[in-house]
This record gives sequence, structure tokens and C-alpha cells, in this order.
Amino acid sequence: DLRGEFGSTLAIIAAHVKEIDRQVLAGGDADMAEEPARERLFDVLMRRLDAMQPHRDGILRLFEDMRRDPAIALALAPHIGVAMRWMLEAAEVEAKSCEARLLALGLAGVWLATIRAWAKDESPDMGTTMAALDNALDRAERIARPLGLLRGDVEAAPVGPAAETS
Repeated sequence: DLRGEFGSTLAIIAAHVKEIDRQVLAGGDADMAEEPARERLFDVLMRRLDAMQPHRDGILRLFEDMRRDPAIALALAPHIGVAMRWMLEAAEVEAKSCEARLLALGLAGVWLATIRAWAKDESPDMGTTMAALDNALDRAERIARPLGLLRGDVEAAPVGPAAETS
């Protein structure tokens, strides 16, 4: 059945990433709309982790496989970039096209730091993971602001992949 639906293992993983994106995008919190971009990003990335939690064992196994076979990590890298652009969209972070790409790359770094903590965090409240996410967002903000990537709450046009079609 899987072979009929998907052309490769990578296609299965990409479909899973898309499903996680879909869940995060569908699960927005209207109360967050007035919050600063940083808080909205924190909320969105925690929602992503919540969506991943039921699949934790399989995802952690995939991470182990990526350590042994860097080609898997290389093949998945573009999917992470697209997913982070969707996370910016979900957080309603706006930026010009070039800035959006840089913000997505920076968010990918935030995400990877957070995932490393999540992989070790077995607590039900994910306290260690939340602290790692908070610290990674702090570091990213300290880098992005002097580069002119953050002005106030980051203004301009929509960010995510949907912006590419407009």
C-alpha cells in the first residue's frame, strides 16, 4: 500500500512533515494575534512539537539514522526550510521576500537547537525543551535585529510559501 502511495522513503517522510505543518497551521490560537512575533513563534513551534509528540519514537529513530547516514539529513534539509517558512506564516510574521528566506533559515537553526533538547527531554511538561526554545529565540533575535531583519514586529509582505505565489 505504501509503495502505491509513495515513490520512496523520503516521500513518506516529506508527507509526514507536510501533515505536521497542516496540523500546526490549523491549530492557531486567536488569543496570540496581539502578541509580539517572538511569542507567536514560540507558540507555533511548541504546537509543532505537540503535533510531533505522538510520533516521538519514530522521529527520534529517524534522527539516529541521520547521524549514521548524512545523506538522509541532506535530503530532508529543503523540507525543513519549507516547514520553517510555513511556521513563520502560522505565526503571522511578515517580511520582504529576501528577508523571509533569511528569517526561515534562522528559524531552522532555532528549530534544530530546540529539537536537540526535545530529543533528550522526557518530562511531560517539556520544560527543558521550552527553555531551549526560549534561549534559541533569544540568540536568533540578537543576531537578526542588528542585521535589520527585525524592525519592531517585522513588517512588510506575508512570509510563508504562500507568499511565493503572489
